[in-house]
Amino acid sequence: MSTPYPFTAIVGQDDLRLGLLLNAVSPAVGGVLVRGEKGTAKSTAVRALAALMPEVAVVPGCRFSCAPGSPDPACPDGPHEPGSGVSRAARTVELPVGASEDRLVGALDIERALAEGVKAFEPGLLADAHRGILYVDEVNLLHDHLVDLLLDAAAMGASYVEREGVSVRHAARFLLVGTMNPEEGELRPQLLDRFGLTVEVAASRETDLRVEVVRRRLAYDDDPAAFAARWADEEGALRARIVAARALLPRVRLGDGALRQIAATCAAFEVDGMRADIVMARTATALAAWAGREDVLAEDVRQAALLALPHRRRRNPFDAPGLDEDKLDDTLEQNSAEDDDPDPDGPGGGGRPPEGDGPDTPPQGEGGADDTPAQSVPEQGGEPDRGQSTGGGEQQPVRAGEPFRTKMLSVPGLGEGAAGRRSRARTEHGRTTGARRPQGALTKLHLAATVQAAAPHQRARGRSGRGLVVRRDDLRQATREGREGNLVLFVVDASGSMAARQRMTAVKGAVLSLLMDAYQRRDKVGLITFRGKDAEVALPPTSSVDAAAARLEMLPTGGRTPVAAGLLKAHDVLRVERLRDPSRRPLLVVVTDGRATGGPEPVALAARAARLHEAEGIASVVVDCESGPVRLGLAASLAGDLGGTAVTLDELRADSIAGLVKDVQGYSRRAA
Repeated sequence: MSTPYPFTAIVGQDDLRLGLLLNAVSPAVGGVLVRGEKGTAKSTAVRALAALMPEVAVVPGCRFSCAPGSPDPACPDGPHEPGSGVSRAARTVELPVGASEDRLVGALDIERALAEGVKAFEPGLLADAHRGILYVDEVNLLHDHLVDLLLDAAAMGASYVEREGVSVRHAARFLLVGTMNPEEGELRPQLLDRFGLTVEVAASRETDLRVEVVRRRLAYDDDPAAFAARWADEEGALRARIVAARALLPRVRLGDGALRQIAATCAAFEVDGMRADIVMARTATALAAWAGREDVLAEDVRQAALLALPHRRRRNPFDAPGLDEDKLDDTLEQNSAEDDDPDPDGPGGGGRPPEGDGPDTPPQGEGGADDTPAQSVPEQGGEPDRGQSTGGGEQQPVRAGEPFRTKMLSVPGLGEGAAGRRSRARTEHGRTTGARRPQGALTKLHLAATVQAAAPHQRARGRSGRGLVVRRDDLRQATREGREGNLVLFVVDASGSMAARQRMTAVKGAVLSLLMDAYQRRDKVGLITFRGKDAEVALPPTSSVDAAAARLEMLPTGGRTPVAAGLLKAHDVLRVERLRDPSRRPLLVVVTDGRATGGPEPVALAARAARLHEAEGIASVVVDCESGPVRLGLAASLAGDLGGTAVTLDELRADSIAGLVKDVQGYSRRAA
């Protein structure tokens, strides 16, 4: 077994280390979600924490790690008589992104369950992680149904497996840690709320800190055992502090004054439900125990708010998580408790873990995203500059209009892509539509079809008892239909004609609304813009809808309208994505007024480019942005060449009086 990197040797990342240590002191806090860019020691810190966790005593031979002093009465391996056990190190169990439901919660032997009525159960990762750490790297890429199962088990402290009338329950209490890179997509708000704490991490921009990180990493890679030995004393001291804080935790007093501050803070930041209040109370109590105090102070409440509220505050999907610290300080001051002592050294001073990199190491608070402002562009008139290249006639970017709820756009047919909420697909979860012979391991039993297949052979198999004689060939897999996520590729006209009459504000508002819809339906998105003489990929296909919204915000306008260039660029992007992820079906959304200009026969060239998409059966929709008393209907004609459909900006709204936009007709041509 390789030697893990010492926890105390991690440079900076104070919030990350504090969040992990508080959960080690009090697992009831509810775990921690670590958000940050790649290469910021997220995984290193989680794996290093396991070496600091106290050993656990378990019942010998129990696959579910029951405590010998108080074994689980419902343990599938039980019943166990209370007595002495054996000690072992706390486990760190990693959940792979591609894990199946059976691997997570365990699997039943369906054949034995039907034929013998025996609960033959093979434990999953939740059982392995009981009384240890369950680590999910890239939790934002985990399938939603697995995240639901995972967080339900973390909240209830138990895992339930219910399948075809057979029920198994076992204890599953663990320290849940998830890491994610927000650039790869966000978690749904209701899933974010289930994590107790969240911390943001970023690489420091300070030269001395970066030098020290590299120096320590190189020393560890050269000789892991020798490097770990250098930090053995610090590791031992930190381990002892965790044990002491755990022993002190039951004696910590959470006074009414601190409770009032917690409630007032949660109300001030308009968080939904009561989970935030409970998590803040548990976190503040753990902070006091970590600092060696028996009373919760205002500084503990403040630090608890900074850890427990940023991912819970009410916000739009594209707002970055965070907390207004001035508002937080005002709220705490207005609800200050008379029995809380003032903090002479500033907030959070007693709640930090010991620094492993020496007392002179500066804090890591400045490492974030590049704050360099976007380059401004000169403001021009409303008419496009016909004699310039792509930069000619460029106008200042305008803000998007108010987003709205859009109508349902979906890809026709039945797909087999990643689980989502847009188009019909064969999925592991959804309504049962039929049965088939299993290909590989049986995951979803179709009970009626299995019984029907086994029934004719009972006499030949010598059935004599009440049980049904079932063989492997009788088993039938349930086929289910649910919803999939698609690749929604936006092709946005940013030419001068779109900037006329302030249309770009409404257009950006419509695209932003469609992006919000894609976020809710778990789609991948891409963004192509065309103006001047060419088109560019503003954002390659990604799961980060936030990134697409940011690109849209800074989109300049002006110049000619090369519709054909935009469609050809989309064709290239979709061809590459088809090779990368053939099961994810695309939906092409073209946002334009259809007035192609520039070059010889621009309208005919756009029509030929559109027919390339039609020939490959790409589902498409054209959002017609044409306005004014005189309308040429060019966008509708373009939709006909694409083999798709056209909707106006008004028809795109879910509450408009126009008819509901249903499946995009991928093969029905409109009359030009």
